[in-house]
Amino acid sequence: MANEILTETHGRVRVITLNRPEAKNSVNSALGQALVAAIEELDSDDGLTAGVLTGADGGFSAGMDLKAFATEGPPKGFNDFLQKGSQKPLIAAVEGFALAGGLEIALSCDLIVAAKGVRLGIPEVNKGLFAAGGGLFRLPNRIPYGVAMEMALTSDPISAETGYEIGLVTRLAEPGKAAEVALELAERIAKNAPLAVAASKQVIRQSRGMTEEDAWAMQGPLLGKVFTSQDAKEGPRAFAEKREPKWTGR
Repeated sequence: MANEILTETHGRVRVITLNRPEAKNSVNSALGQALVAAIEELDSDDGLTAGVLTGADGGFSAGMDLKAFATEGPPKGFNDFLQKGSQKPLIAAVEGFALAGGLEIALSCDLIVAAKGVRLGIPEVNKGLFAAGGGLFRLPNRIPYGVAMEMALTSDPISAETGYEIGLVTRLAEPGKAAEVALELAERIAKNAPLAVAASKQVIRQSRGMTEEDAWAMQGPLLGKVFTSQDAKEGPRAFAEKREPKWTGR
């Protein structure tokens, strides 16, 4: 893995750290491509159930590296991550700041843990731009329409505390503890069967805006994959034998 990304494994959880603190962990091509590679490793490893995405040295990410953009164009791999995220649950652990593309990175994750005092916003309009990394349609899916609209039009951020009150932030952490709290949450998720967890994430995300008829149809193919898996046999067996299940992700 490139130096722009650091990874650690804690049981069935992979912690992925954006590692460009000198540039506020902003994304250039090297980091973008390394991030995509790290997500592919998370998704392809049967020994992993969930991931935590955080930033080095007390900051999350400033989003796209505008200086690098001026010389090399859009960062390679960045849009791939913003659009596709990960197949397995991914938790953003936010310290310091999550503005503009930094918040859009967090919105590409499934859950957000933020330290108290962090500001969350999409201030692109005060630079003559707009939040083109998914923020304008993901925010109103996760917070009230009026709050999302005000954030987008005024460029004013909200606090992590407000984000928690309206459901954008899953858990609040003390400053410096966001990654620790996110890891605890990821480890709780990882106690469950990996294929079932990934399928649950897929159904929740893809069913938004669908009719129930379409949602049933979308869910159908997952039944065969999950309900005939080795883990689907292991779960009831472990329950009957009164022991912890040994998941294989297969």
